Amino acid sequence: MAILYPPTGYHFLVSFDGLIPSPNDFRFQSVSGLSAEMEYEELKEGGVNQYSHQLPVRAKYPELVLKRGMFMGSQIVRWIDDALQNFTFKPLDMRITLLNEQHAPLQVWNVVHVLPKKIETSSFDAEKSELVIETITLSYNYFKTVF
Repeated sequence: MAILYPPTGYHFLVSFDGLIPSPNDFRFQSVSGLSAEMEYEELKEGGVNQYSHQLPVRAKYPELVLKRGMFMGSQIVRWIDDALQNFTFKPLDMRITLLNEQHAPLQVWNVVHVLPKKIETSSFDAEKSELVIETITLSYNYFKTVF
């Protein structure tokens, strides 16, 4: 059955290969930074002043930023803490799955060689009744679209 409309971006899962997740470890509020950009090198040809050649060099991938409410006992946070506190880095592969209304995958992105870069906890404010939000920043080598 062909999809005749653009999918919504609020129904998705995030999973990490190599981690045994707690029940809440795949639930995130948002994922950003899933993009690729080609780097180009400029080559100027002698005697030609009208243009320069643009030669592709490599693909460049920005950092991934994941946000969610803070959960106690998270395996993802333990993996990040192990890297940041003990300097023990274990690269993982990650999967981001966009789901339809029946919870079936519409599109899957395999993110390769993910490493933790930063974890941030939202501020605490006694005057506001807000959830504590964890912001996790990850670096990665590249991603592949599965389907």
